[in-house]
Amino acid sequence: MKSQIRKSESEQKVVLVIHGGAGAIKKENMTDAVEVAYHNKLKEALQVGYDVLINKGSSTDAVQATIIVMEDSPLFNAGKGSVFTNSGTIEMDASIMDGETLNAGAIASVTTIKNPITAAREVMDHSKHVMLVGNGADEFAKMRNLALASPSYFFTQRKFDAMKRIQWENDTQLDHSSEDDAGNRKMGTVGAVAIDSKGNISAGTSTGGMTNKRFGRAGDTPIIGSGTYANNKTCGVSATGHGEHFIRNVVCYDISAQMEYGNKSFYDASNNIINNKLKKCGGDGGVIGLDAEGNVSMPFNTTGMYRGFITEQGEIETFIYKE
Repeated sequence: MKSQIRKSESEQKVVLVIHGGAGAIKKENMTDAVEVAYHNKLKEALQVGYDVLINKGSSTDAVQATIIVMEDSPLFNAGKGSVFTNSGTIEMDASIMDGETLNAGAIASVTTIKNPITAAREVMDHSKHVMLVGNGADEFAKMRNLALASPSYFFTQRKFDAMKRIQWENDTQLDHSSEDDAGNRKMGTVGAVAIDSKGNISAGTSTGGMTNKRFGRAGDTPIIGSGTYANNKTCGVSATGHGEHFIRNVVCYDISAQMEYGNKSFYDASNNIINNKLKKCGGDGGVIGLDAEGNVSMPFNTTGMYRGFITEQGEIETFIYKE
């Protein structure tokens, strides 16, 4: 597969692109059954978002619906599959942004919200704020009658065992990458970017953070411009990786800025920051997204990234490893 897909006069634009985390994802660590499970869930998420778009739904609705599918799956580190903190709890982050209005919403360190992306959307649509954190965000979700869940809903034995193993190996770590269902080390996040029939772009991202994290740590996912960004003038981007580096480099906004002020294509700007700027400072991860013309790019500097896209004709392609 080519890393860049471009629209031509005879082709429809790419309307939806997603990721399910990047990291040290290696084929030799995968069983056929686990690999198929990831591909199938990515395809399901893409189909759900596509159904919104072909029925003239907004890109924001499509992004939210797509991410909910991945949040509801224990395969990914978001929602149901979130990893455990050092104290054995779940703390989740999410954000969403509308490229037409530049409105955005984000939540961080929430513990009871079944689908954090829905709370981020509620912050964007029904509050005067951009980010709500911790107990306040949980309280806001309750006031908005969002679906809540008990700690037992988020419990998965494999991810609990991963937290305990990391603590045993090195309990001085402040945080650690998560593990996927094959034991690969990855930066666990899910994200989606869509362009709708009106040409509006939206982007969203959701995560359970890093295994064994402490001190209320939050990464780039809830930070607009670092983990999520959308602007109809340029592009929409969702990131996955070592959050501290993505925050310091304001990765998603930087891609947009390179396009707006440096006249770079989305492909060139996204590859420049992931494989050049970010890599030089030790930042591992990747981004997915698309520009105003529907050109999609999915660069990453790790051995793998769960990712895929769907065209306006409904053609789906999903990938895990470097092609």
